[in-house]
Amino acid sequence: MSAEVFNDASSDPYAVPEGHKSGFVAVIGRPNVGKSTLMNHYVGEKVAIVSSKPQTTRSRILGILTRETCQIIFVDTPGIHRPLHRLGEIMVRTATSAIPDADVVLFLVDASVPPQEEDRMIARILAEQTDAPIILVLNKMDRLPPENVEPHTEAYWDLAPFHDEWMMTVATEGTNLDALLERILAVLPEGPRYYPREYITDQTERQIVAELIREQVLRHTYHEVPHSVAVVVEEFKEREQDVTYVAANIFVERESQKGIVIGEKGRMIRQIGLNGRRAVERLVGGKVYLDLWVKVRKMWREDERQLRHLGFEGP
Repeated sequence: MSAEVFNDASSDPYAVPEGHKSGFVAVIGRPNVGKSTLMNHYVGEKVAIVSSKPQTTRSRILGILTRETCQIIFVDTPGIHRPLHRLGEIMVRTATSAIPDADVVLFLVDASVPPQEEDRMIARILAEQTDAPIILVLNKMDRLPPENVEPHTEAYWDLAPFHDEWMMTVATEGTNLDALLERILAVLPEGPRYYPREYITDQTERQIVAELIREQVLRHTYHEVPHSVAVVVEEFKEREQDVTYVAANIFVERESQKGIVIGEKGRMIRQIGLNGRRAVERLVGGKVYLDLWVKVRKMWREDERQLRHLGFEGP
């Protein structure tokens, strides 16, 4: 989790006050517990896509919160699960690789349900791989029936007896996230500013655009299709009349999936394109022409060469 240190006492833009705190905060949990939603809230921008589909996040994404007295680099990670294919293995390895170098770990769980096998697996991994402070974050407390508050919270406390702090939150509403931030700062070490003040993520514009398009596919398709989709932006450039031209390929694994993404008479791909264009326009702050193509790459989630081409090389 290394990064170039930009702190230079001779350069005012990177000078920090005495007692300045900084570090990497790994956000760890099983799929669909709210990791990306939490990070987006702190950064104040959508740097990681969200959906109700498990395993939405596939790679490590940094969200950088900079204030005068601190810089917190949140590390959003794929949900840790038992992988069913090569892509899943890379995702899990990417998530666990963020643990050893983290200055603080947020162990995010879904408090509305009792601990799952994946939660127990993560607790074992954390016990083995880090001595850093661990904050147990019991998210989705708004979905927790009153009669289950005590049994669920006690079950998670028993699962993670090594945690330093705990907090109940609702990431979608921002509930208790200010209090959680205070807990993070209390255990974060003093350090330099790793990134310039204006940075909020390490992703390129192309990477963010590809994810915004994939988010729309996730929202409009079901069953196995969302998990079989990858998006690559092939062209991103400003054309005449201040219009940004974006050409992207949507890859699926089977011809039947291609038909679903395109939809009857092209209705589905038009809807994906319309919503995707609006999302990209919000990102770039101007008009966008979005050109989408749906292509088949058979069994790409199991093919090492195709995974590398699509950017999934692991940590």
